Amino acid sequence: MFGVSKLSLWVLTGLAAVTTVFFNVYIFLMTLWNKTGKKKRSPSETLIMALAVADVTHQLVCYVWMTMDEVDSSCEIAEMFYTVLLVLMSSFKFTIIWNSSFLTFYYSTKLVSTPNHCYTQIQAAILKHVTLAVFLIPLFGLATCMPILMVFQTGNYTDRVEPQIDCGVLLPESTAGRVYDVIYLLLSDVLPGMVMLKCCISISIHLAIHLRHMKASTNGAHPPKLGSQIRVVQMSLSLVANFLIFLMVDLYVNYEVVVKHKNSMGVTIFITSFYSTVTAIVLIYGKKTLWKTMIH
Repeated sequence: MFGVSKLSLWVLTGLAAVTTVFFNVYIFLMTLWNKTGKKKRSPSETLIMALAVADVTHQLVCYVWMTMDEVDSSCEIAEMFYTVLLVLMSSFKFTIIWNSSFLTFYYSTKLVSTPNHCYTQIQAAILKHVTLAVFLIPLFGLATCMPILMVFQTGNYTDRVEPQIDCGVLLPESTAGRVYDVIYLLLSDVLPGMVMLKCCISISIHLAIHLRHMKASTNGAHPPKLGSQIRVVQMSLSLVANFLIFLMVDLYVNYEVVVKHKNSMGVTIFITSFYSTVTAIVLIYGKKTLWKTMIH
């Protein structure tokens, strides 16, 4: 399994799981607590809370799967149990990525103003129905992952692939399975990645223009300052950078699955856990109140 034993991955993922659950529970509770006195929750708070719930749930389901696979080394438990867990893990991963994408999109709309009226209307419509989107994304993710049960195959992998194969694992052995795997990657990784990359480019251009104008207005007397806006810029760009690193690793891991027929479930879980941990830390840093409270 990419040169790393299942036990090593279990330990590493356990460390990532602890930090992921801690930071995301902290984000959720603090965001919920800060609601007191406010009339309406902002779209960013709704997305952050939904992302925190998805991160924690995904982490718990993943660790149950890894633990049971480690305990049930002889694969005595019915394959359907592991299969259902695999579908849920893929579904929650889909939810995490799209929530992250929508969150980056929200921050880009707050930082970058566009003269395009049509684009502005689309932004307003999305942000107006952000609560509905938070509920629809998991449902769409589950619907997207359900075909795994039909197009992926179990087979007798234990004998003909490797002795360390995971119990009940499903691999895209057939042509339909490989085609679906590519479609799933496009929907769950590449498409939200394009949204995040577009937002990153928009924010970077906005930042460059803003700095140039500020420098021109001060005649170079002192370095320009962005004030509180720079924290949001740093957070948004960090979210995108973290995702792009995750995307490259995830696509490579899936390439190993589709082309070389290697089982990579443990590696996929670990990199997703690491991504969730870093995302939570970046979000805490971006919210000054969360950052200060955690430091204290």
